[in-house]
Amino acid sequence: MPDFLPTLETFAKTTLATAATLSTVGAGLLWYGQNYIIYPSAFPPGSRIEVPVPSDFGLPYEDLELETPDKVKLRCYLLPQKQSLSRTHTDAARIPEDNTETEDEFIASRPTVVMFHGNGGNHGHRIPLAKVFYLKMRCNVLMVSYRGYGLSEGSPSEKGLQLDAQTALDYLTSNPVLSQTKIILYGQSIGGAVAIDLASRNPKKISALILENTFTSLPSLVPHALPILSPFAFLCHQKWDSESKIPLLPATTPILMLSGARDDLVPKEHMRALWEAVARRGEKQTSGGREYKVGLERAKYMEFEFGGHNDTCVQTGYWPAVAEFVQSIQESP
Repeated sequence: MPDFLPTLETFAKTTLATAATLSTVGAGLLWYGQNYIIYPSAFPPGSRIEVPVPSDFGLPYEDLELETPDKVKLRCYLLPQKQSLSRTHTDAARIPEDNTETEDEFIASRPTVVMFHGNGGNHGHRIPLAKVFYLKMRCNVLMVSYRGYGLSEGSPSEKGLQLDAQTALDYLTSNPVLSQTKIILYGQSIGGAVAIDLASRNPKKISALILENTFTSLPSLVPHALPILSPFAFLCHQKWDSESKIPLLPATTPILMLSGARDDLVPKEHMRALWEAVARRGEKQTSGGREYKVGLERAKYMEFEFGGHNDTCVQTGYWPAVAEFVQSIQESP
C-alpha cells in the first residue's frame, strides 16, 4: 500500500477529531449564541433604529413607555378607541349609537388586543395588523415592543420577554379605564409562546387568545429550524415550552388557532400538537361525581392551505375568522 495513504488507525483518529471539533463548535454555538439566533432583533437591517409609527398609517396613538421590574424601558404603542372614528367602514364592528357615552366609557366598552409579534423586525412593522383590529373591529390595541427590539432597552431572553409581557398586562389591569375591558392576547410565532406563557400565569385576567404559527417548544423546533444543531437541542436553554403550559389555561378560555399549512419554519405539526393540548383541557373535571369535558365549544383551529410562516395573516378567511372570534368574545357575558 502506498506510504501516502493514511492507515485505518490514522483515518479513524482524524475523523473522530474532526467530529469532536464540529460537535464542540456546534454545542458552543447553540449554548452561547442561541439568543442571537432566536431573537434576531436587528433583522431586517435598521430594525433597531427605524420603527414605523401608527400615524404613518393614519392611526391615532400614544407613545407608551413601560418600565419593567428589572428597570428596562419598553417603548410601546397604545391605540385607545375613539368615538369620533369614521363609521364609513361597512365591515367594521357593530357599534351602537350612544351619544351619552363619554370617551372613557366607550374605550371601556371595547375589547383590548395585546399584540406580541414574531422574533424578527419590530412592533412597528405590524401596524397594518393593528389597523385591522383598531378600525375594522374597533378594539383598543396595545403593541408591545420587547426588550432589545426597536427602541426598547435591554437584551432579549425568555425571562426578559416574560417580564415584558407581564409589565404590559399589569399596566392594563391597573389602568382605570382599560382594566374594565376584555383582554385578548394575539401572538404570532414566538409571540404565541409569549401569549401562552402570560395567560398561564394570569388565567383570570385573560379573556381569550389568538395564536398564529407558534411552536410546542424551542428545543423541539431545533431539529427542523437548525438541522445541523439537532444533536445539541438539549442545550437549548430558551425553552418556551408552550405545550406544557396549555393545560394551565382554564378550559373555558376561548382560543383561536391559525396555522399555515406551508409554514417552512414552524411545521404545522407543532400547531396541531398544541391544538390537541387545547382539546384535552378539562377532560378530568367532575360534577356530581360525573366526569365531563368543557371548553372545546369555545376553541377553534383553522389551517390555511397556502399559508407560510409570514403570510398566513393575508390568506383568504383569516381576518373574517378573527373578527368573528373577537365579536363572540365581546358579546359573551
